[in-house]
Amino acid sequence: MKVFMLGWEFPPYISGGLGTACYGLTKAMDGLGIEVTFVLPKASTSHLAGHVNILSDRHCAFKSVKFLMISSTLRPYAQVATVSTHGQLGCSATQQTNAPANIGPGQIDDPNNYDGDIYSDVRGYTDKVVRIASTEQFDVIHAHDWMTYPAGEAVSRQSYKPLIVHVHSTEFDRSGEHVNQQVYDIEQQGMHAAAKVIAVSNFTKNTILKHYGVPSEKVEVVHNAAEHNGNESQHIPLDETDKIVLFLGRITMQKGPEYFLAAAKKVLEKINNVKFIMAGNGDMMHRTIELAARMGIGHKVLFTGFLRGEDVDRAYQMADLYVMPSVSEPFGIAPLEAMNRNVPVLISKQSGVAEIVSHALKVDFWDINEMANKMIAVLKRPSLQKTLSRNGFHEANKFNWEDSAMKVKKIYEEVIAKAQSEEK
Repeated sequence: MKVFMLGWEFPPYISGGLGTACYGLTKAMDGLGIEVTFVLPKASTSHLAGHVNILSDRHCAFKSVKFLMISSTLRPYAQVATVSTHGQLGCSATQQTNAPANIGPGQIDDPNNYDGDIYSDVRGYTDKVVRIASTEQFDVIHAHDWMTYPAGEAVSRQSYKPLIVHVHSTEFDRSGEHVNQQVYDIEQQGMHAAAKVIAVSNFTKNTILKHYGVPSEKVEVVHNAAEHNGNESQHIPLDETDKIVLFLGRITMQKGPEYFLAAAKKVLEKINNVKFIMAGNGDMMHRTIELAARMGIGHKVLFTGFLRGEDVDRAYQMADLYVMPSVSEPFGIAPLEAMNRNVPVLISKQSGVAEIVSHALKVDFWDINEMANKMIAVLKRPSLQKTLSRNGFHEANKFNWEDSAMKVKKIYEEVIAKAQSEEK
């Protein structure tokens, strides 16, 4: 079985969870002997570069995967400057006022906040992918998220091979009800053009059925997973007195950073020896720093900027609690990563990962009082923290990319068999 796969990020070039998911799924598919040609955009002067060692030496372990890097300016999100860490883990917001936070359910950012002329970039990516596809042999096309859907459709028309689109996030997750119409149209067209739609959760499938008019039988749910360390991680405190609560993700409307800060303020009214680490970048980065200062908790909130590799591991090791307060989270790999590192987690009920984990605390993203109460319970009760850590670690190890890859393989077999029967 040969797959022509389209994506826009892959480790080490990542901006969020999609790259992590693509890596885990592709690695597992490689273990199943599925031949994958993975086409990725890369800012480069060369038109085309080949093979996995272009990305990273650690990917040389792939046996059946070929990576093709095409010159492109395609990037999903506008970048913001990383806050200087001055040699430490992060820096805090120092300007402080007592101005109240303006927080309300459904608060959104600019739905047009994409980097540069992304639609021209998508068209350019599509043209180059079509040219590459004409020289490749494959049985099925697998396109990840909206920016690759037009390319997947074009290749499907050219090759007469079935298209599968993989929905890791929708425009309704990113922008609330105030969607970017052009992005929505691309998503809807891609889903309707596909032979099958893979959703990363039932939460996402319901969004697809509600907003995109796709028949239920056409949408298959394949949950994400996380890489496993194998051993329980050792907790490394930031200092001997302070507890650490970690937010790790893009600092955007979708991830609920303002709700995290509102809950943090309430926690600090009850417990003083707590620091809140916000690791990540995003379009709300500077606004969130200013918000922490206005709330009078700037000295208790550390902003690290985007973390990768060992810095991510260190952040988890320092954390007494990981919190994901997402407004709309299609899945959420980070909680599984935290659980796999022996960190208790508190997650929003508005997330796909909440469907599959039992040993995690859950709260509505907008309920900052309950969010704060659950944070306080973990920080004040070592027995609860230990129970969540131990049970969460064992539960996280039940979810693996091999199972996800097997489900995707069955979907491939189904659409390929159907396409072949229709040719006869």
